[in-house]
Amino acid sequence: MTGQQPAEGLQVVQRDGRWWLDGDGPADLAVVNEFLGYVGDRGYSPRTERAYAFDLLSFTRWLVDEHLSVGAVTTDALLRFLTFCRSAVLPGQAGGNVVPLRTGRAAGYAPATINRRMAAISGLFDFRAMRDPALVNPVPRTSAARRSSSAQQGGLLAHLDRPKSRSRLRVREPRRLPRGLDRAETAALLGSFRTDRDRAIAGLMLFSGLRSAEVLGLAVRDVDIGRRWIRVLGKGDKERRVPLDVDVAGLVQTYLFAERPDSASTALFLVARGSHRGQPLTPAGLRTVFRYHRTVAGVPAGHPHALRHSFGTALAEAGVDLAVLQALMGHDRVDSSAAYIHLAPTHVRASYDAARARQRADR
Repeated sequence: MTGQQPAEGLQVVQRDGRWWLDGDGPADLAVVNEFLGYVGDRGYSPRTERAYAFDLLSFTRWLVDEHLSVGAVTTDALLRFLTFCRSAVLPGQAGGNVVPLRTGRAAGYAPATINRRMAAISGLFDFRAMRDPALVNPVPRTSAARRSSSAQQGGLLAHLDRPKSRSRLRVREPRRLPRGLDRAETAALLGSFRTDRDRAIAGLMLFSGLRSAEVLGLAVRDVDIGRRWIRVLGKGDKERRVPLDVDVAGLVQTYLFAERPDSASTALFLVARGSHRGQPLTPAGLRTVFRYHRTVAGVPAGHPHALRHSFGTALAEAGVDLAVLQALMGHDRVDSSAAYIHLAPTHVRASYDAARARQRADR
């Protein structure tokens, strides 16, 4: 760990579908890679494994610059890393006391990014403590986390529901309502697509509420065109069934018969051209598709998740029951679905007008 810039030699590499740290790092870098292997063995999604690897890359590079090993990390060191994340000047970001109006932050990573990094670090030290309980875990914990639902607070098995402690290494995240597309933006974006594959992908997000990863995870057998149902594998490998819009079903059927390359892959959406023709469409490939069409359509907000948000907002404005909204969106927590109720302007205006009418009638 000598030299002027020792951390630059440390990088993330991918081998055999797994993500690892490689290069000049702390002397005990092996424990980080053992943890990444453990994450892979637990069946996390490839995107989560990759995120953990890059979050721990940032942490271990900081350790090298601080002349610390993983085993020498203390709570004080973690708090200093938290401060570093909050104050780091990033490329294209103003430093000093200049506060951009858009972000409201003078410098540093976004709160969500910091909390994700801290979650990866907490997982690393939990793993280390699990292997050797004699080692001190430097991650500060709260006494107990709040139970997630009222159903868990009582009943015959209530004594088995032990609240889990949470890390205190978190920063407050601003709660922003999801932003969908208006009709003009939606029409412009959808009108820019030129293939049935891309139209079908956008349709599954806009009319079935699928996430990008859920669309890419679809197999041909998951789509029942005749009955118009989709089998979706969501976050945490949780399965749900979602209705399939009749027009989107037609796009999927046309794509399967006319566009989809011959391939041994069972994935529904494949690369259509180039050296990777016939292979499953990747997250990077999907981002490239949307990046291009956002520019062509002149819709800067035309991200895949914006289409999903438009679906949730449309359901809320139609007065769909909250439980149904939660099931269709695949939300673990009902408050994630409730955000769409607050977002829907038609729903809010109708409730407001009804309340004002009652006030007038009472006069």
